[in-house]
Amino acid sequence: MPNPMSPDVPTPLRLRVGDGVVDLATREILMPGARGPRRVTPKAIGVLRMLARVPGAVVGRNELLAEVWRDTMPTDDVLTQAITQLRKAFGSGSGGAEAGKRYIETIAKGGYRLTVPVEATAPDPAPPGLSRPVATLDDAPGAALPAISNYPRKVGRRSRWLLACATLALAVMGGVGLWTTFETMRLAGDMPAGSPGPSPVSLPYRLITNAAGFELSPSLSPDASMIAYSSSGVGDATRQSTIMVQTTSSAVPRPLSRPPSGARDDLPTWSPDGREIAFARWEASGACRVLLIPAVGIGDEREVARCDGSDMLSFDWLPDGKRLLFGTMTGAGNETRLRILDPASGRWRSVDYSGSSGDFDFAPQVSPDGRWIGFIRNPQMGDLWRVPVEGGVPEQITHLGAEFRGWSWTPDGASIVFGLRVDSEARLYMASIDTRTVLDLGIEDAQSPTISAATGKMAFVHRRPQFGLYRVDSESGEWRRLFPSSGRDSQPTLSPDGQQMVFTSDRAGRFELWWARLDSTDSLRPIEGVRPDTRQPPVWSPDGRHVLITALDDANAPMILEIEPSTGSVQRLAIPSAHPAQAAYGPGGMLFVIEGAVEEGGTNLTAYNRQTWQPRGRIANVSQARFDPERAQLFYTRLDASGLWSISPSLDANTVVRLSDALPSRWRYRSWALADDGTLAYLDTVPSCRSRMSRYRIEGEGLRSDDSVCVDPATYNAVNGFSAANGDWYISLASEDGSDLGFMALPASQPSYAGILKFLIYMRNKAS
Repeated sequence: MPNPMSPDVPTPLRLRVGDGVVDLATREILMPGARGPRRVTPKAIGVLRMLARVPGAVVGRNELLAEVWRDTMPTDDVLTQAITQLRKAFGSGSGGAEAGKRYIETIAKGGYRLTVPVEATAPDPAPPGLSRPVATLDDAPGAALPAISNYPRKVGRRSRWLLACATLALAVMGGVGLWTTFETMRLAGDMPAGSPGPSPVSLPYRLITNAAGFELSPSLSPDASMIAYSSSGVGDATRQSTIMVQTTSSAVPRPLSRPPSGARDDLPTWSPDGREIAFARWEASGACRVLLIPAVGIGDEREVARCDGSDMLSFDWLPDGKRLLFGTMTGAGNETRLRILDPASGRWRSVDYSGSSGDFDFAPQVSPDGRWIGFIRNPQMGDLWRVPVEGGVPEQITHLGAEFRGWSWTPDGASIVFGLRVDSEARLYMASIDTRTVLDLGIEDAQSPTISAATGKMAFVHRRPQFGLYRVDSESGEWRRLFPSSGRDSQPTLSPDGQQMVFTSDRAGRFELWWARLDSTDSLRPIEGVRPDTRQPPVWSPDGRHVLITALDDANAPMILEIEPSTGSVQRLAIPSAHPAQAAYGPGGMLFVIEGAVEEGGTNLTAYNRQTWQPRGRIANVSQARFDPERAQLFYTRLDASGLWSISPSLDANTVVRLSDALPSRWRYRSWALADDGTLAYLDTVPSCRSRMSRYRIEGEGLRSDDSVCVDPATYNAVNGFSAANGDWYISLASEDGSDLGFMALPASQPSYAGILKFLIYMRNKAS
């Protein structure tokens, strides 16, 4: 049999390397027992290609450097990093890290050799359509809307029988490829350790960028032949980014914008005629401008608007190609309405529609038929809405109260595709406006979809970061990792005495709540039966015995659990709310609960008597709350504005004090913590530092800045919670990061199967 990597045979799309499967197109390696495939860099794939040509033979370091890094002058470090990536990927399965090291052997003063056999594998047919329905838009308001619960269950004989029946039924309907492919992938976590992994499947998309670093904010040209996006490198402490343009056939990109030193260009948006691209530029001085530039790159940039002080900027072209539609703009004037700008005259016009002054309407887009403006209202815990282009009464499309990660209309305007954060990742979903059905597109680690109305082609951001937990010295900024992990660890929450920690993680393949005593790493273990909703961090009781956490039940509805981590005891609290988002302990047996008011597009914070569950006070539009027993004050952030407020435990409106009008920002409403020394810690990102921690003293009716420490200039942090105690900060930092752009044909929905599929899935869940 000829070597599959020989120049004499066609290059295969997929290789079996030892027990693993390598998809050369997507650069993903899937190992038996792994929670999913791991993507490596283009250079790492290049190294693997060379080793796979001669498995068992030594390939010299100089030979690898000359071939993979041709026309450059690389150091040995880049090759070492590529080998490390490959070993981590091959060690991500049931064999562990040692297995990864055995796959690629280091030969002293020589090079490397692949120690396992290599063979080409035939690709499975790509799934022809949507993977599976998740729910209707009104099934579980306020839920995080995960795909059919990906919390693994033990599969018994009856479950396997039902799954076989389901597969047969789907085959009769002609939908076997639609469902079984993605169910096989999802059920991989149900298999016992050491069993063969799932069969490799062809992904419905291909990656069209492959540079190291971040490719974000994609925008397709009208005919989908070109794509514009913002690009920045890994390790770039300046965070400088440039607008790039390339064909969607994976050609070499070319820079379009010309940002000055330290500036960040982002949010490219293609005009309907394909001639111009609008984008935003944030400069090191703090200035923000919206610019136009010819899409061919020949011509000067032209400023059309200022956006200084804007927190979450968003805009899109109107169908006439002459005007721009803007979402809520913070900063000067604090414009809360959708507005239209005529760049030629510089005139603004507000869209005439009803709503409250506190609404934050984000990411507006006009439907392909020009009749509707769609937008996300209050994107921190929001929903999709639409309003006629000429104005009127907005109509709520979804009832999720979720964290959206971009969205786009389908070509017929009858559906929308959106990104949503679910557990530890973002996924893509399609929602039908008429039938109110939501379908999971089966694409993991995907967000920011952009769809060409003319062709039905879709591009999106594919990002698969790994996050680890770190203890950071607040004085020196030095940090070290707490627990080794190849998964996504986040929300480190320290007990009041500083001895215990709970955090959320998918390190064991499924998403769980974990607990450990910091003085004994051997104590680290998951809390069985808890699937956390990661939008809000856990909250410890003052005595350090219990934790309140928002979790998801078997129907994917949110609930509040009280957990005793040391024993693993779990109790569901009978809170009289269908959509609880967060709970915190208050004085005298009181509980503070943030509840999603999804029908109104907001939230309420309610103080409950825990014995009777009678409300004792209520305030609206709260995004997060934390009670300080030392000051006997409740501190909170709001959906409708940046800033920090305090109020008495009774929630008496007369006791409200606004401590800051700038921080936390709306989007980083979870990135603050009350330290045990009475200060407030705030984790954010600035042009010179991607992870900066600032300390503030709460004095009277305001905050006074103490100092700031750049934890790491080039590493991103998780935004959904951290702890500050004992002179240290406990935060989640990206140990591996970067993104590429995916490209695919938009799947056609198949609503006739929705009811049958939901029934089969229900039966499978019931049996297990």
